[in-house]
Amino acid sequence: MQEKHWIPAFARMTYLEFPVGMRTVLIGLVLGLWLAAGTAVAAEIEGVRLDDKVQVGGAELALNGAGVRTRVFFKVYVGALYLPKKSATPDAVLGEAGAKRIAMHMLRDLDAEQLVSAFNDGLKKNHAPGELTKLEPQMKQFDAIFTAVKAVKKGDVVLLDYLPGTGTRVTVRGEDKGTIAGEAFNRALLRIWLGEQPADTSLKKAMLGG
Repeated sequence: MQEKHWIPAFARMTYLEFPVGMRTVLIGLVLGLWLAAGTAVAAEIEGVRLDDKVQVGGAELALNGAGVRTRVFFKVYVGALYLPKKSATPDAVLGEAGAKRIAMHMLRDLDAEQLVSAFNDGLKKNHAPGELTKLEPQMKQFDAIFTAVKAVKKGDVVLLDYLPGTGTRVTVRGEDKGTIAGEAFNRALLRIWLGEQPADTSLKKAMLGG
């Protein structure tokens, strides 16, 4: 004998069979669930899923913007900027005293020489020689960190986290590789992406929420 399953009457009703008042409640419920799901879904760029919020040094940061760093015809990495509050201009970002994060999600392999060269090129394009002279000790420490890393592979994540009162912490593949002291050095790094001569104009616009 086939077992009979009891199904509540309301479960067998179509939308139009519900009372008008109940339809309004159902629409509100469905819309609320849809909006909640939408806010929980992180951004996705080139197959890379980006968190909407991250924790850096005990502070909660929100995704300000993200895009792809392209060099010639090659997609190099997905770059994301996280801030304590949304900012749409370089001055606002550079003037922010709180924690910050630049996240680089690699889309191709790069060796240490390529990484160091790209960072140094970005610093030179956005600073006067005298400014770079003052930052030389920090720049050497930064270069040494990536030289020791040797290479990053497709799928690796490089994090450059600014911790107020401490400095810029470099994390590669989830491993803390060292911290470079000073707020001035972090502002210099940010100019690689947000300066007047950014590494990638389209990426700059995307990081600023454009």
